[in-house]
Amino acid sequence: MKYVVLIYSNPATWGALDPKVADAVIADHFTMIRELNESGELISQFGLADASNTKVMRIDNRIPVITDGPFSEAKEQLAGVFVVDVDGIDRVLEISRPLAQYSVVEVRPVMEDTGTEM
Repeated sequence: MKYVVLIYSNPATWGALDPKVADAVIADHFTMIRELNESGELISQFGLADASNTKVMRIDNRIPVITDGPFSEAKEQLAGVFVVDVDGIDRVLEISRPLAQYSVVEVRPVMEDTGTEM
């Protein structure tokens, strides 16, 4: 089953971490990426540029309105995305543990072409 793993991070939290701790967490991420590549479970993964580079578009009376910055005023901002193909929810939660260190991880099933998962 395919899942998307969304990593939300607070830049202030990461900025306050001891560099050795931050390096250890990132090393955990790379270990997990390597293991998922070796097992064939990783479809794609990528980090996102700083949220200050974000553009948000809304439609107001059929006219696009584009603003700078992330979608909301939340402290956590979308920082990275993984797409995995695993046996089920237990496995995706297991492999998401290293990503949740000092971050919030959201796990969602990917809809198949039929869209019946909604």
